[in-house]
Amino acid sequence: MIKKLPIGIDDFQEIISGNYCYVDKTDLIHNLVDQGKYYFLSRPRRFGKSLLMDTIAQAFIGKKELFKGLYLESNWDWDEKYPVIRIDFAGGVLTSRRQLDTTIIEMLNNDAESRGLALKNTEIHLAFSELITSIRRQVGQRPVVLVDEYDKPILDNITEQETAAKIREGLRHFYSVLKAKGGDLKFVMLTGVSKFSKVSLFSGLNNLEDITLDPAFGTLCGYTQNDLETVFSEYIRGLDKDKIREWYNGYNFLAEPVYNPFDVLLYLKKREFKPYWFETGTPSFLPRLLRERAIPAHALEGIRISDTFMGSFDVDAIEPQPLLFQTGYLTIKAAKAYPGGIYYKLGFPNHEVRYAFNNALLKDLGRAENEQDKNKLDLFDALEANSLDSLKDIFHAFFASIPHDWYRKNEMAGYEGYYCSVVYCYFTPLGLDVRAEESTSHGRMDMRVRFQDRVYLIEFKVNELAARPAGALAQIKENKYHEKYAEKEIWLIGVEFSKSDRNITRFEWEKAVF
Repeated sequence: MIKKLPIGIDDFQEIISGNYCYVDKTDLIHNLVDQGKYYFLSRPRRFGKSLLMDTIAQAFIGKKELFKGLYLESNWDWDEKYPVIRIDFAGGVLTSRRQLDTTIIEMLNNDAESRGLALKNTEIHLAFSELITSIRRQVGQRPVVLVDEYDKPILDNITEQETAAKIREGLRHFYSVLKAKGGDLKFVMLTGVSKFSKVSLFSGLNNLEDITLDPAFGTLCGYTQNDLETVFSEYIRGLDKDKIREWYNGYNFLAEPVYNPFDVLLYLKKREFKPYWFETGTPSFLPRLLRERAIPAHALEGIRISDTFMGSFDVDAIEPQPLLFQTGYLTIKAAKAYPGGIYYKLGFPNHEVRYAFNNALLKDLGRAENEQDKNKLDLFDALEANSLDSLKDIFHAFFASIPHDWYRKNEMAGYEGYYCSVVYCYFTPLGLDVRAEESTSHGRMDMRVRFQDRVYLIEFKVNELAARPAGALAQIKENKYHEKYAEKEIWLIGVEFSKSDRNITRFEWEKAVF
């Protein structure tokens, strides 16, 4: 019997007993427990964190029968069983510090009651400490504490800085107990999406080992290529594995790249390439944050960030670069040592995120989704027919669809990067090979687009900012950008804009001649 796909299931016992596919990560769980005690792991949403935590819990409470045939079956001390305290913030949205405190106290009391205990304290840190002490006295074993979605109460309020800061303080107070009661605990692990700076949230818990970018645990969540081809072999037979990889693989945590599990499972069920993960909820404030920080869409490919800056996210210092990495919209493309440490080059992990994120940026530009959708389809038809006359009209439509009021609120709108960014957002959702600011031996060209056996080289210029009278097309020819490419058919396109008119003033093209 073919095993079922565990879509939306993060209960380890249900997966094993219900004949669902399971990717064995228990060798890495063994290494975690064998090598340390306090851990923190950040991964994007719907990446298998909750299933990981439940699997760890089932091992500690001694459910050996669930691990038959898995690595841990023969590599765990099943004679020792430990009580597990589960703290999970995944359910519901907390909008105040009061709601947070009430929720935590309720979780602690429910845990105590399930063990026949009654907590006397009503302050969250005192109640938590009392629960840990009482459980150890009751069973004679140090309890395990697993905190899932540790940061969700903060992220749910991230656009309300004052509320988020108050919730952060409440969580810091709560988590500080884990260090104070360290002698009474067997194992501690916290997981979430974001990595808040240790100073702000973990100042009282500075003994956590962050394994987010530890190569030894880089595949702890997510599916490797081998996982896909073995565990799901019955499902991928006859499918285009290269295309599946292009769409859903590419998340890099300094180990072998991994697939987003949610995408893989839904694709294997529906057999249709769609942005399943992206559609489950992309924060609307992200495109707005990029606009406010004047970061154009095309600049997201190739962002460089230091290892210290990667972990600097906080409610009163929201920086888009680390946030985009932590939430899964960007991933590590390269790592390089420098005298001050390590820096990472970031980029979109795969086609799904590149395509869907740029669509989201387009919506933020103009809100006229029906016009944008028509423009994208017209763009594809024009490229397919190699009709540059049509391309001129379509480019004009790109900017005509953006409300004039939007320009007043966006300082970037007067610069070449803005116009390049808009065009980039239209090209990338089509699945084309698009590169912005690509280097050549003669300088940097604004944009290169590959379509079938043709290459289009595009240069943008804002009339009011032009240092020289020569037009955009003349600049391409002068710099001989086309000499870098081996394609037989290369088209040079110069696009000029007026800052005051907010649209194209000149659109010229010609075929490159060698």
